[in-house]
Amino acid sequence: MKLPLYEVFVRSKRGLDHRHVGSLHAEDGGQALKLARDCYTRRGEGVSIWVVRSGDIVASQEEDAASFFDPSDDKPYRHATFYRLPPEVKNL
Repeated sequence: MKLPLYEVFVRSKRGLDHRHVGSLHAEDGGQALKLARDCYTRRGEGVSIWVVRSGDIVASQEEDAASFFDPSDDKPYRHATFYRLPPEVKNL
């Protein structure tokens, strides 16, 4: 019997994003979470772990990037340069 594959994401510090750190096989999500803890956070590297069944991930394909990520050149309001900033705003 082949066990399902899970992708593991770890957040190293509060306020940071979860980052993909690897994959593992497990019987279910609970076991995947425990195995991820044992494999990927042995030295206290994380504060949060996500495990996601690989088969449940829906992703775009690199070869479709041109059509999938439509250029936004015709939408200048999406660029910060379109807005006038007050002098007291130093960084945006």
